[in-house]
Amino acid sequence: MQIDRRISAKPLGRIKISDAITNRPYQKEAVTAVCEAIEKKQRKMLIVQATGSGKTRVSISIVDVLTRHNYVKNVLFLADRTALVKQAKKNFVNLLPNLTCCNLLDSRDNPEQSRMIFSTYATMMNAIDETKTKYGEKLFTPAHFDLIIIDESHRSIYKKYQDIFNYFDAMLLGMTATPKNEIDRNTYSVFDLERGVPTFAYELDKAVQEGYLVDYTTIEVKSKIMEEGIHYDDLSDEEKDLFDETFEDDEQIDKDISNTAVNEWLFNKDTIDLVLKKLMECGLKVEGGDKLGKTIIFAKNSRHAQAIVERFHKRYPEYGENFIKQIDYSIKYVDTLIDDFSTKDKMPQIAVSVDMLDTGIDIPEILNLVFFKKVRSFSKFWQMIGRGTRLCPNLFGAGIDKEKFLIFDFCNNFEFFRADTHGTEGGIMASMSEKIYNTKTMIVRELQESKYMLDDAFVSYRRNLVNELQGSVVALNQNSFRVKGHLRFVEKYKELSSWDNLESIEIAEIKEHISPLVTPAKEDELVRRFDYLIYSVSLAILQGNNASLTINRIIKTAEELSKLYNISEVKEQRNIIEKVMTEEFWENVNPLNLDFVRKALRDLLKFIEKERQRIYYTDFNDEIVASLEGTPLKLENDLKNYRKKVEFYLKEHQDNLAVYKIRNNKRLSESDLKELEKILWKELGTREDYVKEYGDTPIGALIRKIVGVDRTAVNEAFSKFLSEERLNSNQIKFVRLIIDYIVANGNVDDNAVFMQEPFRSVGSITSLFKNDLGTAKEIMLVVGEIKKNSEEIA
Repeated sequence: MQIDRRISAKPLGRIKISDAITNRPYQKEAVTAVCEAIEKKQRKMLIVQATGSGKTRVSISIVDVLTRHNYVKNVLFLADRTALVKQAKKNFVNLLPNLTCCNLLDSRDNPEQSRMIFSTYATMMNAIDETKTKYGEKLFTPAHFDLIIIDESHRSIYKKYQDIFNYFDAMLLGMTATPKNEIDRNTYSVFDLERGVPTFAYELDKAVQEGYLVDYTTIEVKSKIMEEGIHYDDLSDEEKDLFDETFEDDEQIDKDISNTAVNEWLFNKDTIDLVLKKLMECGLKVEGGDKLGKTIIFAKNSRHAQAIVERFHKRYPEYGENFIKQIDYSIKYVDTLIDDFSTKDKMPQIAVSVDMLDTGIDIPEILNLVFFKKVRSFSKFWQMIGRGTRLCPNLFGAGIDKEKFLIFDFCNNFEFFRADTHGTEGGIMASMSEKIYNTKTMIVRELQESKYMLDDAFVSYRRNLVNELQGSVVALNQNSFRVKGHLRFVEKYKELSSWDNLESIEIAEIKEHISPLVTPAKEDELVRRFDYLIYSVSLAILQGNNASLTINRIIKTAEELSKLYNISEVKEQRNIIEKVMTEEFWENVNPLNLDFVRKALRDLLKFIEKERQRIYYTDFNDEIVASLEGTPLKLENDLKNYRKKVEFYLKEHQDNLAVYKIRNNKRLSESDLKELEKILWKELGTREDYVKEYGDTPIGALIRKIVGVDRTAVNEAFSKFLSEERLNSNQIKFVRLIIDYIVANGNVDDNAVFMQEPFRSVGSITSLFKNDLGTAKEIMLVVGEIKKNSEEIA
């Protein structure tokens, strides 16, 4: 039963927010913003907070206010790393000592006796099904939590964890320190928020300006080897001998080694020494300048981190074993090391981190950050910078506070982000089992075409695929909370009849609700990857797409197997292996041939030795080719960019009469157009700005593209076609797809879209209406009229 969540009746302005927890104006503003959102019956909130400790204190204050007013009873705090869970629990216990807390990762804690649970996402996924009360009942029922706090929500809300939020009937509160415009759009959609408009935002520039964070300066350094790599012809005679001696047995290495190899599999002593020397000479120091301040070196990988630590010990033995430590997942007691590094007067003083200290860790004493690896995700880069922004009173002695920190960049990160302030953000990656399942499903759909349904071999192949796909659904554990969350679709696709005719709606349902649930096959990863290659080529053939790159990978696999005829199992399949390597095979290939190849070769892959890149430790001379003091990377103001200003204005002013008309498929009047020109060409920018950004796009068409079309208006335009009396089911489905497209995209600018997905799966308009071309023309006239309504005036 859903809990009646109502905050105390007294006015928000009179809510007592403890100064002991939150004593800064922006923190209180954040708490108030959340309370106001809750009063408006909003159940999902997102806070962008520039400070680490500030972010923590805001979440603690929110829990304090809501628990004191009996608005929430049980709270769940989720983070993506063990260290962050541990740190969060410690902070809550210190500031809210009367709140019973449990870290699910600590077997000594009792979740049944705790009002606040701290957990990683993966642990909670298992705990929902497995954690029981003392009476043997499920502890974490859907109504158990009233509030879920999602730490670092800019990167932790992935598709595979979405089921947690769907399962619990709780308010969601996302907390992140990533700039609001760099938060992934998927994060905003989870919170039902417009992109770039969180519940509350307090960003770094303002926090620095108001004295709650410290700013930074940079030293940006380029070394010859990290910029150019190693080239044999440029080496001295002595180094050429060293090169020959080092790489003589490696056929993969010619005369040139790319700079991408540096710190990946080639670790050059002199390059590492240059970095350490620059840090030790120029890094900010404490204790009257005698001791390097707390420092994080961001390394590329674990071997790189290890090499850095070893070189430091060689060059600076006087500092002892504990001054510098490697901190990554390969270290056994890494949590203890992080605790020690987080303590002001404890060693290590330098932490060489691989991913573990990039985000979330709150260490005010940090004075130096060293980027010894490339970062191309702006949100991650910003989080890494945030490790040094904390205030630290009396760091340099009584009354001498931390006023700035220093960033050393040896990998052109600032140069990259000055040119491209968005970077490259990784998307949500489907698992291999998902990819295989989805590809097989698409093959099943393509085989529905009549030319395949008349061929017994293809009918049999399709039937076997369907049996495999449907069998995977039948095998799902219906006691799992994840499966229960998609039970309607699981029940549907357990039935063989549901696979008889797959169209775009069914494909979308399977991709969203079925394939993420399928348990991976208990097979070697190489085997599953090979299956995926074969299925991908089969699908490409059926859809008429180019698959040359994937085909080359299959041929390469066959070539590797051809070297292993001394193994009897491989020799038995010699004819097939040889055939796969010929052009003739691929000229006439079809999914049936390919599936025969897949079954014949998949179990032989275990005999292919994985090609391993050798690791090299070298000592070629390196030199600094450029070193300059840079300035902080400033975030672009939303409303300084004309395109952003236009989009922001139109989305915020959909009640404007002209915008309303465009959205509701009505033509503008002359006066409407003049009003829009005034707004776009005078108030938000100039006509030149408009032309530069949008060319000759009519204003109405631009507005339509940005704000879309109201579905009711589009339904009305096509209403005479949405009747079983006039159209059959497939024709109606085609019209509804047109409606969906126009609602989402504003107009159909090119009729070629009707030859693509999702229209293609229903059929072409000429085939669907081959006996009624007059109706097809009427439909296309309506499509054109909707477009005209955005481009022409009344």
